[in-house]
Amino acid sequence: MSVRVAVALSGGVDSATAAALLLQKGLTVIGVTMRIWHEPPPTSDIPPLPDPAVSARRIADKLGIPLYVIDVTESFRRQVIERFIAEYCAGRTPNPCLYCNRLVKFGDLLVHAQKLGAERFATGHYARVRLAPDGQTWQLLKGIDPHKDQSYMLYVLRQHELALTMFPLGELTKTRVRQIAAECGLDGLHSPESQDLCFVYDGNYRRFLQRYAPQIFKPGPILDTNGREIGQHKGLAWYTIGQREGMGIAAAEALYVLRIDVAHNALIAGPKRELGRDRLIAGEVNWIAGTPPTTAITVEAKIRYRARAVRATVIPLSDGRVQVVLAEPLRDITPGQGVVWYQDDMVLGGGIIEA
Repeated sequence: MSVRVAVALSGGVDSATAAALLLQKGLTVIGVTMRIWHEPPPTSDIPPLPDPAVSARRIADKLGIPLYVIDVTESFRRQVIERFIAEYCAGRTPNPCLYCNRLVKFGDLLVHAQKLGAERFATGHYARVRLAPDGQTWQLLKGIDPHKDQSYMLYVLRQHELALTMFPLGELTKTRVRQIAAECGLDGLHSPESQDLCFVYDGNYRRFLQRYAPQIFKPGPILDTNGREIGQHKGLAWYTIGQREGMGIAAAEALYVLRIDVAHNALIAGPKRELGRDRLIAGEVNWIAGTPPTTAITVEAKIRYRARAVRATVIPLSDGRVQVVLAEPLRDITPGQGVVWYQDDMVLGGGIIEA
């Protein structure tokens, strides 16, 4: 009997192609798709967002596989939406995909897939997983397409999840994936590629926050690094570290957001030369191997999904957090974002930037 694999069908071309490739290998494939919380239309005259399960159903029917729609609405609302709002209320800039992957997609959905008899779990991510030479430890690697590599988003995975997971697209480019989709007759069946804020009606997170957390749009002072008031901001959620536009301050040189001071409802702004630093502290750390190193390690680190990797040293701290010392200052180190560290193509771990 062939291995039974559950493929997380999002309704997009990537997960559809992943399912097709597994079928070509002779595996028994079932589709699972999440029903998550979506923001209702902002006004009554606007139609609701399309249901991704509709596209997933078309794909499953074309491939001849069963599809199970798993309702994770409450879990998603509690673990993704509420945290997303809370992070902005705390003056941080979150990446909700990180905790969706950790808690919902590779949490709730994986558990449901196993209850359906799945022995393995597959997604359309551009990443790779392999067994280390010791025969016991699973490794997470970048996808070979540098423009689509999604390993940054997967640093949250642990050993037992990696042991079950397959990434059929990890060895492929996006161009090749589209070709395979066309060869399998999947053209026109899939929905547009999902965005990071899939739950926000129009992708406008500031409008979303104004609707669900209006208290964080209270105007307040913009201060320079000496504490002198130089302007007024429109509400802290309008700004992020490194931002230049939107402060409305006439100055001899361009000003950037340096820090967000929630306690005093203040923005700290200054010239570009004052922006950036060469170290950070990260918490909620996950080490792919399962245990942290006992000494500092040399890595390449990324402070955002699309950021370039820079040489760095990761220093484990006694409380489980890490200090990351960068070989050069970076201007966009932003609390709430993930920092992920690599050696060559291998993901060693990552965490959430705290300071």
